[in-house]
Amino acid sequence: MDFSSKLLADVVSEISRLPGIGKRSALRLALYLLKQPKENTLLLSKSLEKFRLEIDYCKKCHNLSENIICEICSNEKRNHKILCVVEDIRDVMAIEGTNQYNGLYHVLGGIISPIDGIGPSDLNIESLIEKVNSNEVEELIFALSSTLEADTTNFYIYKALSKYDIKISAIARGISVGDELEYADEVTLGRSISRRVPYESSISE
Repeated sequence: MDFSSKLLADVVSEISRLPGIGKRSALRLALYLLKQPKENTLLLSKSLEKFRLEIDYCKKCHNLSENIICEICSNEKRNHKILCVVEDIRDVMAIEGTNQYNGLYHVLGGIISPIDGIGPSDLNIESLIEKVNSNEVEELIFALSSTLEADTTNFYIYKALSKYDIKISAIARGISVGDELEYADEVTLGRSISRRVPYESSISE
């Protein structure tokens, strides 16, 4: 793709680095931004810069947060004895959108996937075990997607926590096998959480 301007070429090149965006889509976005008032584009660039420089991870649950402890973990009205284990921030947002869950979260930062070179040590599993060991948690809810990799991750954590006296449950299989949690509709996801089952039962089905 030939460009009449190096500035345009540079912008298209950077935008096309985003997932799911090719050169043509990047060009459309760049030209769209060019047509907008300059202050709009500057607001976008400043918000992206601020986001990249100031965003961090909650020290307790590993959720994205601009504070040391995120708003969910610091909310005294939530049940701090129930912990929902999810893959990433998108799953937290999906579950929060159901208004069916009032506990805390633990974001793993991924799932075990040997084919992608991701093992247990690459995830936030050790800190999860530390929480259980310190008697902070009474119930652990597995809320990972219905995939083979997610099931492997659930089972690994389940075995790692087998010596602890803690209730371990899993969301009901209202989510189709192979589906990502973030794409489930709020009603289905909400029912899956409220109708969760003991993890031992879910793996024996």
